[in-house]
Amino acid sequence: MEFKGKKNNRQLRRALCYSTFQRTTEYPSVIVIGAGFSGIAAARALHDASFQVVVLESRDRIGGRVHTDYSFGFPVDLGASWLHGVCKENPLSSVIGRLGLPLYRTSEENSVLYDHDLESFSLFDVNGNQISQDLVSKVGETFESILKETEAIRLESSEDMSIQQAISIVFERRPDLRLEGLAQKVLQWYLCRMEGWFAADADTISLKGWDQEVLLPGGHGLMVRGYLPVINTLAKGLDIRLNHRVTKIVRHYNGVKVTVEDGSAFEADAAIITTPLGVLKSNSIKFEPRLPEWKEEAINDLGVGIENKIILHFEKVFWPNVEFLGVVAETTYECSYFLNLHKATGHSVLVYMPAGQLAREIEKMSDEDASNFAFKQLKRILPNASEPEQLISK
Repeated sequence: MEFKGKKNNRQLRRALCYSTFQRTTEYPSVIVIGAGFSGIAAARALHDASFQVVVLESRDRIGGRVHTDYSFGFPVDLGASWLHGVCKENPLSSVIGRLGLPLYRTSEENSVLYDHDLESFSLFDVNGNQISQDLVSKVGETFESILKETEAIRLESSEDMSIQQAISIVFERRPDLRLEGLAQKVLQWYLCRMEGWFAADADTISLKGWDQEVLLPGGHGLMVRGYLPVINTLAKGLDIRLNHRVTKIVRHYNGVKVTVEDGSAFEADAAIITTPLGVLKSNSIKFEPRLPEWKEEAINDLGVGIENKIILHFEKVFWPNVEFLGVVAETTYECSYFLNLHKATGHSVLVYMPAGQLAREIEKMSDEDASNFAFKQLKRILPNASEPEQLISK
């Protein structure tokens, strides 16, 4: 947009926001759609800069993927639960520190793959036999070597491929990296953990893109008291309308009009859309005019990963004092792992965390069947496991 002549700051700011609506104040107005972390953070910044802001959220709560549950009598995160990058460069670190919220450090390394140090794993085969830490470490080194070899394949190929296909090529070129027997099952578990990190199956993880994220330094920290205090702090004083499902967004040359499910409408100079990718892919929000073709193509082409949590609360602890319990098997689909919250929080809770295809299949189950499935996996490695007192499936 080109501006001719001189304008004062107020005029320029209004012009940039395409404002011709009648306002009660001189400040521009913005509608933020979605009260997840990105939406709340955007609204917080605008509010603090004296913009008029209203946040429209379709659910009956704020937080989006941040969802701290208190039904056990203590906080358990059903959604996001780690701070990845415990450092001053991470804007969340200062908020967490200011609130005095404790972090349980699960890794000191700036790792793209592992949010736990290797010595915190305790792996078992499907018959409940614990696997030696020496074998676990050696297979971990082999897995790193395999991933290193895929870098050459990435450089050689102009076309992208899955990380699984690249690993198959590595085995053809480097048969010395092939493993057999129990070691091969442990290797599958490492690949299972990789799938958990990306919430996707290995045959859908991009070779060219899997390690391109820039992770902040400082390692990983688990939110001991949950993420809800953080999102509540950022949301304090904001105008947030819950149960407001947006169905239509109309963009004019001088502003936007947003319509929600009950027919009511909101007008403003601009709108920020922070809805999940899945909502955009469902086309449940109608845009007038349509989004640019390149944006529609990007929405259609991007995939949506999935990782679930099934939380099991027991009367007392009967498992090893490690952060992760894992089941190794012939395929990643058969592998599984449990997060031990007792080590971090003192509560006797295990969290079963399936990802990819297994997670999609578990989502089709009832909560009771999903919880029974998780407990069955636990019984495979700990035959004397006691029944959980309470459980949550999300």
